[in-house]
Amino acid sequence: MPWTKGSLVYMSTLAVKQHLLKTILLPFLCLLSACNTDNDESLSDHSIVYCSEGSPESFNPQTVTSGTTIDATSNQLYNRLISFRGEENTIAPSLAKSWHVTRDGKMITFYLRKDVAFHTTDYFTPTRFFNADDVLFSFNRILMPEHPFHQVSGGKYPFFQSVSFSNVVNSIEKINDYTIRFKFKYADSSILANIASDFSVILSKEYADTLVKKNIKREIDTLPIGTGPFKLKKYRPGAYIRYAPHQNYWDKASTLEQLIFDITPSNTGRLTKLLAGECDVIAFPIAHKKIRSKPELQLQAVTSFNVGYLGFNTLKPPFNNVKVRQAVALAVNKQAIIDTVYQSKAEMAHSLIPTTSWAYDKNTLPQRHDIPEAKRLMAEAGFAEGFTMNLWALPVQRAYNPDAVTMAKLIQADLQEIGINVIIENSLDMGSFLEQLSKGEHQSVLLGWSADHPDPDNFFTPLLSCSSAESGNNRTFWCNDDFDDLIQQALQTTNVTQRKEFYSSALAIISSEVPLIPIAHAKRFQARNESVKGELLSPFGGIDFSEVSKN
Repeated sequence: MPWTKGSLVYMSTLAVKQHLLKTILLPFLCLLSACNTDNDESLSDHSIVYCSEGSPESFNPQTVTSGTTIDATSNQLYNRLISFRGEENTIAPSLAKSWHVTRDGKMITFYLRKDVAFHTTDYFTPTRFFNADDVLFSFNRILMPEHPFHQVSGGKYPFFQSVSFSNVVNSIEKINDYTIRFKFKYADSSILANIASDFSVILSKEYADTLVKKNIKREIDTLPIGTGPFKLKKYRPGAYIRYAPHQNYWDKASTLEQLIFDITPSNTGRLTKLLAGECDVIAFPIAHKKIRSKPELQLQAVTSFNVGYLGFNTLKPPFNNVKVRQAVALAVNKQAIIDTVYQSKAEMAHSLIPTTSWAYDKNTLPQRHDIPEAKRLMAEAGFAEGFTMNLWALPVQRAYNPDAVTMAKLIQADLQEIGINVIIENSLDMGSFLEQLSKGEHQSVLLGWSADHPDPDNFFTPLLSCSSAESGNNRTFWCNDDFDDLIQQALQTTNVTQRKEFYSSALAIISSEVPLIPIAHAKRFQARNESVKGELLSPFGGIDFSEVSKN
């Protein structure tokens, strides 16, 4: 047909219609056919989608303490020299195949594995295997303020600062490429547990040297390179994290073709995706009865070493007054919180540490709920007419606090009875929330802690020590010299009976001074499709997909 003005108009109109049709229908067609313009992002039957509750603050667990970050990074991307393994959570070899502790406890020599490969990614290709230089780099970055990477990402290493790691370690020496020696200023009964913690990951010195040459040192914490079972493939903040298996993993390589963290802050959103088959595993599930009613779904639980608490910023009035803190503790109805928020799937906390810890004092008396006594203490403190306070609620779900907003509302109602007007703050994202907490901008906060190893010091020192207050990890900013002396004495002996006596005295100080109110020790739940096999949860630390498969 000859080209005419009319045919040109017709062809132009047809092209527009075709374009509009594609624009409108293509997304729906892709949903139906699972098509994807990026073949690398398509899902296979051997991919697992994990619906997580939030975005990580960093891809380096050395620099944070949040469980959300630990879940996304520590066991997926990295290894430690030693780690907790098995049902007994005993310390087991990892990047160190063995180690030797001197009789006086002041020196530990680690003997490293050979032929351990770092990740090969789009942004880095290693030219050597893991060796002692990587261990030196990883720990010296934390210990040495003058280290070229110490100030990267802000120079904060909250876990290590809270346990006074730099005060314990005298030096770290490379004996040869596969032998490294830690020397300590004094014996510390928790040191092996701290080295095995989720925060003590090993980074690549070769990668760090490459970043120095490119003048992009910060990428060491945002574009991670580790030795772990998975490597980072793609990250979109607030949306997803894609991991690929590390094919040259020194231990048993994952059978998964892809691991995806689908970032879904809403607990109802995660449940909906699980029921729709869009997620294989979800974090902190709700509606347990509904999940159990579905034959294709499984609900699993593990008794977790954790504590959910109401913490006071003891540097800010009126919570610098111990009688006010004691009054609030008497006014809070813990049983109502256990029944409503935890739906009885938690144990009421009578102290900082759970009853399953060997350091728990069985003589600890339950905190009573006593409104008249709370009013009397308020009057003695000079607040007979009450006051107004803000209460910051954790913005994501964690095992130790599955619904901070509801808990805040219950506490709000409780405190009204003694004249306290509570203003609930719940507008911050998790990153901003933690950053502002570390600066002490809150008056009070609903938060918690999940221990990453079974030593009871993992509760005392990170949460309430003076060193932890200095680092900002102690959200109460409470510093008590007598308390610090007790936990230091407990660390400097290996005698369990003596340690327990020291910890019992420390718990008595907490009970009297009330820098925080322990509320609950909760189980950690997980819901998954029956096609997912293997253990993900442990009583300590984050989740681990390294030995998980999918039928």
